[in-house]
Parts: sequence; C-alpha cells; structure tokens
Amino acid sequence: MEETNREAVATAVQRVAGMLQRSDQLDKVEQYRRREARKKASVEARLKAAIQSQLDGVRTGLSQLHNALGDVKDIQNSLADVSKDWRQSINTIENLKDVKDAVVQHSQLASAVENLKNIFSVPEIVADTQVLIEQAELLEAHRKLMDLECSRDDLMYEQYRMDSKNTHDMNLIRNYFGAVQGLSDDLAKQLWMVLQRAMGTVRRDPTMLVSVVRIIEREEKIDRRMLDRKKQTGFIPPGRPKSWKEKMFEVLEGTVTTRIEGSQSVTREADKMWMVRLLEITRKYVLDDLIVVKNLMVQCFPPHYNTLDRFFKLYHNAVSMRVQELAAEDLEANEIVSLLTWVLNTYKSEEMMGHPELLTEYDINLMDPLLPQEVVDVLLSKYLQTFTSNITGWLRKALETDKKDWFKETEPEADQDGYYQTTLPAIVFQMFEQNLQVAAQINETFKEQVLKLCLKQMNSFLVRYREEAIAYKEDHLRDRLLPQCYVQYMIAIINNCHTFKESINSLKKKYFKSTEPTQNDAAIEKTLNDVAKDGCQFLLDEVFLDLEHHLNELLTRKWLTGTHAVDTICVTVEDYFNDFAKIKKPFNTEMTSEAHRRVVVEYIKAVMQKRITFKNADERREGADRMIKEAEQFKFLFRKLTAGEETDRLCDAIAAIAEVFKLTDPTLLYLEVSTLVSKYPDIREEHIVALLAMRGDASRDMKQMIMETLNQNKPTYAGITQPIFKDITVPTVTMTSMSSSMKLFQ
Repeated sequence: MEETNREAVATAVQRVAGMLQRSDQLDKVEQYRRREARKKASVEARLKAAIQSQLDGVRTGLSQLHNALGDVKDIQNSLADVSKDWRQSINTIENLKDVKDAVVQHSQLASAVENLKNIFSVPEIVADTQVLIEQAELLEAHRKLMDLECSRDDLMYEQYRMDSKNTHDMNLIRNYFGAVQGLSDDLAKQLWMVLQRAMGTVRRDPTMLVSVVRIIEREEKIDRRMLDRKKQTGFIPPGRPKSWKEKMFEVLEGTVTTRIEGSQSVTREADKMWMVRLLEITRKYVLDDLIVVKNLMVQCFPPHYNTLDRFFKLYHNAVSMRVQELAAEDLEANEIVSLLTWVLNTYKSEEMMGHPELLTEYDINLMDPLLPQEVVDVLLSKYLQTFTSNITGWLRKALETDKKDWFKETEPEADQDGYYQTTLPAIVFQMFEQNLQVAAQINETFKEQVLKLCLKQMNSFLVRYREEAIAYKEDHLRDRLLPQCYVQYMIAIINNCHTFKESINSLKKKYFKSTEPTQNDAAIEKTLNDVAKDGCQFLLDEVFLDLEHHLNELLTRKWLTGTHAVDTICVTVEDYFNDFAKIKKPFNTEMTSEAHRRVVVEYIKAVMQKRITFKNADERREGADRMIKEAEQFKFLFRKLTAGEETDRLCDAIAAIAEVFKLTDPTLLYLEVSTLVSKYPDIREEHIVALLAMRGDASRDMKQMIMETLNQNKPTYAGITQPIFKDITVPTVTMTSMSSSMKLFQ
C-alpha cells in the first residue's frame, strides 16, 4: 500500500512539474487545482457505482442459492414418501394375480363368443367366398375373406396369450381355418391376373382395377397392424405379412417386361428390316401405354404411389434390358445404326418419351442411358470395322465397273457444260453421302468419324485409281488402235479428279463443322493432282507419238529445202486440242501450257541434235528466217488455244536462237550469244557449243573466247518460272579444242 502511495505521489509531482514549467503558469495554479478536483470527484463516483453494482449481484446470487437449498429439501422429502408407498403396495399387487387371470380368461371367452357365429359358419363362408372369387366379385370376396381371417387370427391370438406353448390347440385352430389360406391364394391370383391385363382393363373397366388397388391397400393396413402387434406381443398370424403391394409392383414390372419382349414379331431370316420393325413396334407400344397410364391409370391408384413416375421407370428399365439384349447379338452394320439411332435419338424425341403429352409430366433426361456408354462405344467400333470392310469392297466394285466403261466403243457421257465424265464420282459420293446421312442420325461426333474414315478410304481408292489409269495407258500403247475411245476416256479420268475435289469439299462443308484440314486432305489433294497430271501427260504423249515423225524432220536438210512439218504439227496439235477442250479447268489450261512448252522444247532439241550444219551465210539466213516464221506459227497456234493469253516467251527462244544463226558478222557473235544467255539463263555450256557447231563458221579461238567470257559473267536463273533449256540434253560431242571448258551452270 505504501509503495502504491509513493508511486501516486511521484506521478502527481511529475504531473505538477509539467504544468508549472514557466513562471506565467503560476497564475493558473487555482485553475489547475479546480480542474484536478473535478477529475478526482468523477473518478471516485465511477468507482462507487462499480462497487455498488458488484454488491447487488452478490446479494442476488446468495438469495437464489438459499431458494435452491429449500427446493432440494422438499424433493428429498417427496422421494422418501414415494419409496414408502411403493414398498407398501407390493403385497397388494401380488394379491391381484387371480383377478388378472380372470380378466385374461374373460377376454378369451368374449372373443370366442364374438366369433362363435363365424366359427360355425366357416365352411359356408368359404364356399360363398370361392364363388365370389370365380365371379370376379373381388371386393365382396375380400370382405368375407377378411372376416374369416379376423376370426382365425383373434382365436389364435387369445390362445397365444393364454398359453403360447400349447401348439396342439394352435394347430387345431389353424387346421379348422385351413381353407382360408387357399381362398387368399385364389384371390391373389385373380388380382395378379387383373394387373397383368391392366392396360386393357383400365380402358374397358377401370372400376375393376380400382377394386384391386383397394383390396391391396386393405391388406397393407392389416400387414402393418399385425407387424406392430408382433413387436408388442411376439404373435403374428399365419400368412402375414402378405406384402401384396410389393407383389403388385412385381407383377406390373413383369407385365411391362413381357409387353416389351413380346413386340418382336419377325426375325432377321424372315425380314431384313426386322430391327426397324421391332423398334417401331416397341416405340408405339411404349408411347401408347404411357399415355394410357397418364390419362387413365393414374386415377386408379392413390397419389402416393407416384404411378406415372413408377411406370416411366418400369418401361425405361424394360426397354433398356431389351436393347442391351439386342446389342449383345451379332448385328449387321445397318442394324447397329438402326439400334443406335433409335436409342440415342428416337427414344428421347417427341415421337416417344419426349411426346408433348408426356413431357410435362416427366423429364426423361433424369433417367440413366438406355445403353451404357461402353456398349455404345463397342457398337460404334464394330460398325466402323464393318463399314471399312464394306466401303473397301464398294469402292473396288465401283472402280471395276468404271474400268469396263473405259473399253467401250462409245464416247463417255458429257455433263451440262460438255465436259467428258464417267459415273464413278457420282457413285462413290452417293455411297459416302448415304452413309454420312445414316451416321448423322446417331450424333455429330460419330458423323465426323465416318467422314474421316471415308476420306481415308478415298485416299487409298485414289491410289488404286491412279494405278488403273497407268495400266490403261500401257494397254493402249501395246495397240494404239485400242481402246477406240482412249483419248475421250482419259479426258473423263482427268475431269473426274476435278469432280472428286468438288465432291470432297462439299462433303466436308456439309458434314464437318471444323474448318481445319483433316490428316488425309493433303494426301488426297496430291493424289488427285498426280492422277490428273498423269492423264494430261498420257494425252500429250499420245499427241507427240503422232508428231514424232514430223519432229524428226525439223532442222534437217529436207527441212531447209522446204517441208510442211511445222504445218502438220500445228494442225495435229489443234485437232487434238479440239478434243482436249472437253477437259475442265485448270487441267485444260495447264495442259495447253505444257503442250506449248513441250513443242518448243522438242523444236530446240532438234537444234541441239545438230541434224544440220550450215555451210554458208545464205543457209544460215534461210534457216534462221524459217525458224522465225515457224516460231510465229507456234505463237499463233497457242494464242488461239489459250484464248489470247501471253505465249511469246517460249516461242521467242526459237527466234533468239535464229538470231544467233542469222548474224552475218562473226565478231558480234559474242554479243548475240550473251543476249541469248541473259534472256534464258538456264541455257548451259553444251547448248552454246551445239549452237556454235551448227552455225558452222565459229573458229576454235572464238568458241573458247565466248565460253571463257560467259563463264566469268555467269548469270543466275533462280526464280525462272518456266525454264526451257533445263530438260534439253545435247548428244555427246568430242571437242578436243574445248576440253578445258567449264560448264556454264551446275
């Protein structure tokens, strides 16, 4: 306490010292004193209030403890009185045992008297009840049955209460009422028969179904009452619980299952469309029955039965079991599609479980799938395997049929634009279209799988198609007179490639959501281009086989003196291209360009083969003029064939070579050759050597100077879109004077 006082004094001194640090603050000493006095009074008032509150709480607690002590003493006294009274009543209870036995005996006798009439009339009631059952008077029959069972059960219960171990008397009662159990079984059979025919009964006589439900409900109440008594006494009458409600649902389930299973009226052997017929009959039965349940049967059952919901589940489970049985069979491809289309689409559609009359009552999406996903996957996999095998055979047959047409003596058909074609693309893509339409009925994912499979098979098919086209050409080369319409059918093969491309794009656009290319697109595109390119090449080969003799006349002595080789070449090419006009673009355009290039290349090859060496300037001038004239003929021809497109560059190569021959001043030969090389940088050293050799007046020193100078200023030809000299070879020539020359280009 003293320590606390000292701390308080020290704190006060420090506080006063803080207030009186300056001399002018001494004038405010009285003011400070009054302020501190007010604070002190305020603190003391709060302390008093807190202490008073604590004292009031303690006072209240003591009062409550005192009251509780009095209550405990009162309870203790009451318990002592109860214990005293209980000990005094034990003897009284033992003295009432005779009264208790008399009460039990009186109860048994009262029960016997009450059932006495029924006991003596049991045979008569049994006979009457049997007649009522046979006459389908089910409610009245059940009333009498309940009276009989009630009499039997009461007697057996009283006997059980009196002496539960007396089996002799219990068996005596049971045997006397033995016919009652038979009546119960007969009545149950009638009930189950009505329930088995519930769909017909509810249309014809709904009161009969209502009677059955009422009887079952009565029996359920009796079952519950007897089970409750068993919990209390341990006694339960024979035949209880009957559980007729549970049995009723089993019968209804069996009825639904039988109706679904009985819908198959045909087999695969009798009708190829058996699966479609079976599923349609099932759809009709289920829809009709559920509408009857909704509109009629629901009214015959108590609301707590959830009748419509229960029947939805019964039919769903029965249909699920049936389709799983069907899925386990060895189904063909069309049967798999029919089954999956029905399961995945038709079942939940408006044609069946999604019917407007049912949709408002139940959400079919809450049900489990008819087929587990793994079963669906197995069926889809099996279908794809079968489809792959089938489509391979279909494509092979289609190609064999098309091949037979190639050897016909009549021209192939033309489309509305006059282009030759065969029926192969239409047959193939009609086949694809039909299968994709079928696949689309299942789901989008499966449809895209089938499309990818079609494209994969298409790629393999086109490889065979190319092989057959090559074999067709080789057969023709053995005897060019056969087949008679070789050119026309080769044109049709080329045009088919264009049709295939369009059809593939159409299928992808229609059946493939993604715009991303598939893994087979590039291969298909390449194979189609290869087939078309091969076909164009075969046709050009056909043209140049006919031109071979005339091409061999070019740049010969005979040519120099005057022949009609180029005239014949132009007429022949134009005649062929009248037929080639029936080739679709872009193949037609590409073929014309290739024919143009090949004609020029063959012409320049004739130059490089040095079939002639000019003897003098007159021959060089005459030959050059003839070359320029023939180049103009080629220009005119190919402008005509290409509808006026630019064709000069290729033919200008002939004119440029002619200028080398035409030059009269040998000293300017280097400049002319340089001009030729600058225009056509793919020209090689051996080409220059051949030109100079054909000119006939270039000295060895001049040739060497020209070659060395060109080697020093070697141009590049990277980026040339249409090289001419690249594929032209020059026959080997021994030139000892040029042995050290280097090639102009690698």
